[in-house]
Amino acid sequence: MKWRLDPWRWLVLLPASVLAVPVLVILLSLLQPQWDVWAHLRQTVLWLYISNSLLLAFGVGFGALMLGTGSAWLVSQYEFPCRRLLEWMLLLPLAIPAYIIAYTYTGLLDFAGPVQTHLRDWFGWRYGDYWFPEIRSLAGAILMLSLVLYPYVYMLARNGFREQAASLQEASRTLGLTTRQHFWQVALPLARPAILTGTALAMMEAFADYGTVQYFGVDTFTTGIFRTWFGLNNSLAAAQLAAMLTSFVLFLLVLEQWSRRKIRYYHQGQKDSRAPRKELRGGRGLMVLALCLLPLLFGFVVPAAQLSWWAWATWQQTLDERFMQLVWNSFSLAALAALLAVLLAVIFAYARRLRRDWLVLVPVRLAALGYAIPGTVIAIGVMLPLAFLDRHIDLLAEQWFGVRTGLLFSGTLFALLLAYSVRFLAVSLHSVEAGLQRIRPNMDQAARSLGCSPRQVLWRVHVPLLRGSVLTALLLVFVDVLKELPATLILRPFNFNTLAVRTFELASDERLADASLSALAIVLVGLLPVIILARSMERVH
Repeated sequence: MKWRLDPWRWLVLLPASVLAVPVLVILLSLLQPQWDVWAHLRQTVLWLYISNSLLLAFGVGFGALMLGTGSAWLVSQYEFPCRRLLEWMLLLPLAIPAYIIAYTYTGLLDFAGPVQTHLRDWFGWRYGDYWFPEIRSLAGAILMLSLVLYPYVYMLARNGFREQAASLQEASRTLGLTTRQHFWQVALPLARPAILTGTALAMMEAFADYGTVQYFGVDTFTTGIFRTWFGLNNSLAAAQLAAMLTSFVLFLLVLEQWSRRKIRYYHQGQKDSRAPRKELRGGRGLMVLALCLLPLLFGFVVPAAQLSWWAWATWQQTLDERFMQLVWNSFSLAALAALLAVLLAVIFAYARRLRRDWLVLVPVRLAALGYAIPGTVIAIGVMLPLAFLDRHIDLLAEQWFGVRTGLLFSGTLFALLLAYSVRFLAVSLHSVEAGLQRIRPNMDQAARSLGCSPRQVLWRVHVPLLRGSVLTALLLVFVDVLKELPATLILRPFNFNTLAVRTFELASDERLADASLSALAIVLVGLLPVIILARSMERVH
């Protein structure tokens, strides 16, 4: 067949097959059930894992839905003091990983923290004289995750509200609807697809979280996977727990699609037909400003200020050669992973442009599913086949040549790069595909008519035009890798630390102030993609 000789199809099939292996390994692990381990888990913690994971995901989904939708509606429909500034600053909590905000608020709100200390000093209280909410709890984890994940809903809901034509509001007023009734009966249903998508993203991130729930002592699937693997020393049972977690995530994706299976939303009108914002002055404007400031204040300003204070107080002890090595490890690893992910994304996206058939479309879509899979799951899916491969290579080398090869793949940077590629390929692929869609097909045809091969068209025509999209993809993957914790914890080589891992280790030892410099470095780098998102939103609106 002709497709067998087509290099572009093979350039997709081969790497996509490798990227699909981790997820397939997790699912195939169910064929060898570990009945004794499952019986032990069922009698002890399995139902706790299930209930806590579901409560966490749906609690975070509800919190992100309320914060994101409410702030998006106020920003998109009303004109009030500092609105233009808040419009992009409400995205800033995305720069802070959930585990970092958890450490920060723990230091602020624990018994020995400044909040309770000042309360005891002011009122003369002692231990047991007063009640204070426990931050290290399931409710605390839901709150922490909601504060950093609501921008997913905010971004999409804001776009959904602003794209609605002015004629809709005019029709609502003609029918006698108040502003509140227009929101519930017209605007919210029309924005529902965008809002549900943002909520689903926040819930998937909650399912995938490890650092926050582990630090708060909340038993979920991610903490259970670590305990089963390292505590019970049973990697197969850990893989089966990971398969159950994956089924929860995939069920969430299917549920989101099913919820709007028979619903279609259309709106008409050009950009200049959008409804003008209603101007709010005086007390009403200040009240709306305060409402929009709350998620920004608690999701970014307070934790960033506390981290900066700690970092200033401890930088002379923490800013040393070891810290610079952490920076080098983190940045070099993130740069390599970003280059690999973007290279694969360019190949996959361009192959789809050349070959619009299932042999290319299906592998690309399967490879891009990794972003919906938690990092813990992908790490196990990478470790198991690589460890199997290492054992057999070592055995054959000893039998044939009398030498031991050791770990060639597992426990090396190769394993980490493979996991990052599986996890974050979708991020780079989305950006590159969006850039390719803006390049008209007649430019390809013109280049081909001048004698250029498909490879030359890609290199001479598309790559220069894709410079912005490629740089955006590089930056987004770079920051995602820099923040990734569970996959790095499982797969990192011995004596190889990153900023995220060091922050986790120090915080786990209750050395919160010492962890601040590493955490602040991650936050500062995380601001870059937020600024890019804000600029892109300003260009669109």
